Amino acid sequence: MKITIYSTTTCPYCVMLKRWLDDQKVEYTDYLVDKNPIAAQAMVQQRGQMGVPFTTIEHEDGQVDKILGFNRPQFESILAKA
Repeated sequence: MKITIYSTTTCPYCVMLKRWLDDQKVEYTDYLVDKNPIAAQAMVQQRGQMGVPFTTIEHEDGQVDKILGFNRPQFESILAKA
């Protein structure tokens, strides 16, 4: 499983999501879209908007879950299946 988070330096929900994943000992890659225009463009291509946090979870079978915001129950459900 590969987790990618698109976040900004000023987003409190981004901070909460990353702290929660850290507490769960889940590895992820974080792209700060307010400092990285290439990552911002990649996020918009996947999501169609600039809302953060935006997370993609790529599974071994090729399935990709996309989550906008910090929806803890949705993250817990996906991580429980992994």
